[in-house]
Amino acid sequence: MGGAACETAEFCTQNFKTLMEQEGIHYLLSGEQKVPLPSGIGKTICLLFSANWSRPCNAFIPQLVQAYNTLKGNGQELEVIFVSFDRDENGYKEHIKGMPWLVVPFDVNLQKIIGNVYKVNQIPSFMPLDVSTKLLAKDAVGLIKDYGADAYPFTKKRQEELKALDEAKREGGNLNELFANGIDDSFVYGKGGKLCASDLVGKTIGLYFGAHWCPPCRDFTSQLIEAYNDISTNKDQQFEVIFISTDRDFKEFELSISKMPWPAIPFNSKTRQDLCRIFEVEWIPSLIFLGPNGKTISTNGREMVSSYGARGFPFTEAKILEIETSLMKEKDGLPQQVKDGKHEHVLTLDMAKAYICDFCKKRGSFWAFSCNVCGYDLHPSCIEETL
Repeated sequence: MGGAACETAEFCTQNFKTLMEQEGIHYLLSGEQKVPLPSGIGKTICLLFSANWSRPCNAFIPQLVQAYNTLKGNGQELEVIFVSFDRDENGYKEHIKGMPWLVVPFDVNLQKIIGNVYKVNQIPSFMPLDVSTKLLAKDAVGLIKDYGADAYPFTKKRQEELKALDEAKREGGNLNELFANGIDDSFVYGKGGKLCASDLVGKTIGLYFGAHWCPPCRDFTSQLIEAYNDISTNKDQQFEVIFISTDRDFKEFELSISKMPWPAIPFNSKTRQDLCRIFEVEWIPSLIFLGPNGKTISTNGREMVSSYGARGFPFTEAKILEIETSLMKEKDGLPQQVKDGKHEHVLTLDMAKAYICDFCKKRGSFWAFSCNVCGYDLHPSCIEETL
């Protein structure tokens, strides 16, 4: 592709080749071999700007390697050219280890010139050439992180197509498409055994996103286990939780699922990352409920379980409204204040959706008689004397 084929000079393979020749560089490196500068004819050429000292770069490179190898294996005419932003040659040599694509010889002055020409203001940066800025995806690095090889050819149109596919999976209600593309035995239990995606049909499903390293996740897991076990005692309540780990390694993943009574997406499955993206999970713990038809009924599952426990099942808006109405009726049947012989102060009726009764030491929820002086709490059923 010649320069005339490019809408903007910044993103043209021919201009890259000319720039290199003007700087006295007439070859690229492929391992120990010198190879001619690419013409771009019949190939998609992409520039990769990266450096060994950058953690985001080191995290991105393995993802790009996987996408690159997949695309090449599928017969795509793609070539990546690495432009180092390393500060010294030792860092450069360390960074290119394992890179399967072409690399520009190390030269600090050259990297500054190329960076200025292509207006690189952050790394990693991934820039397909011969694609105009109007057509190019805004964040090609993010697109590859999210979709891997499916991001090709890294255009806005492809980005929109992928987002549409995500939305279809999120709203479509097809569990086989949502979970591992219909592969059976998609889920594993901490104590051994597997569960098929087909076993979830007709159930209310909680998608639980969490990690062992996250203290709030460990606290919420205990609440969810209690609700899960209570719901499971009623055979008429078809319910399952699927754990989607955001743990940093397999050891943490094993610790996460070791006490969970529900199954998990396998740690080595790309479905974990896909589900985080599809449901736009930005923090953990996060719990999303799917109805028996496979469609999303709530993205606020954590609050529902923390507030209502098993009583909130099946976690629909109608059920929550029913609970709130019932709670108001319960309030009307309770005194506003009591004086109990077990405590020296007057106790006031209060909404406490999760507490421990200081008399029976059991967990309480919703209404409690609380002391405004010292924080003492009693279940309404533990009250012995009323004013």
